Amino acid sequence: MPTKNPRINVVLEKPLFVGIEHLARRDGVSLSLKVRDLVKEALEIEEDIALTQFAEKREKSFSKTKALKHSEVW
Repeated sequence: MPTKNPRINVVLEKPLFVGIEHLARRDGVSLSLKVRDLVKEALEIEEDIALTQFAEKREKSFSKTKALKHSEVW
């Protein structure tokens, strides 16, 4: 059955494949769905890391004297 979703072929080391196979079996899903879910989770983690770094950079440059008061914004 053809699909419209893009596909990626990945070559894995045997221990990594076995680990993913175990997780897929445990969760009752296909290898493809398990890998998709793991990739989604990894991307969310990467996004969280990037946003944390951005927030920390902003926090370091924050100045209470230059910040707008609530009444000035609204």
